Amino acid sequence: MNRRLAQGFTPAGVWSDAVVAIGANLGARAETIDAAIDELRQLPLVAAVRAAPVIESVAVKPDGPDEDAPTYLNTVALLRTRMAPSVLLSHLHRIEAEHGRVRAERWGDRTLDLDLIAYGDVRSTDPRLTLPHPRAAERSFVLDPWLAVDADAVLPGHGAVAELSAALGATS
Repeated sequence: MNRRLAQGFTPAGVWSDAVVAIGANLGARAETIDAAIDELRQLPLVAAVRAAPVIESVAVKPDGPDEDAPTYLNTVALLRTRMAPSVLLSHLHRIEAEHGRVRAERWGDRTLDLDLIAYGDVRSTDPRLTLPHPRAAERSFVLDPWLAVDADAVLPGHGAVAELSAALGATS
């Protein structure tokens, strides 16, 4: 069922919790993040959205921090939804585009970045929608805000978010 759920099929009336990481390092970052959270609240089949306080972080590239790039503002929003993960991802991409997101460079600067980190306990290896997000366990700018809104959070396949965050803090 998880594969069907990830592809867009949901049993009628089933609510799931989704975790969306939000970041921006270009333009009016705080205003863009606030607007994106408001847009998440207005999505169809979304009953609740809780957002963490915003934090600031350095840009990260595959080889480590990019001290030359503008800093990011980051947060996490928890959504209660009946929307299928693939449909939710389509809405996230639309919201990004409406805020000027251009996908020209994989690790490039962004006016808005919305990543679907987790959707209940769904796991998907589909290249169009990998769940949970493959690098979430390595990112303090995802884990720390997530903990701020859900102290008992668990990243499927990786464990307690508090333990993952503590492990990252110990290695920095």
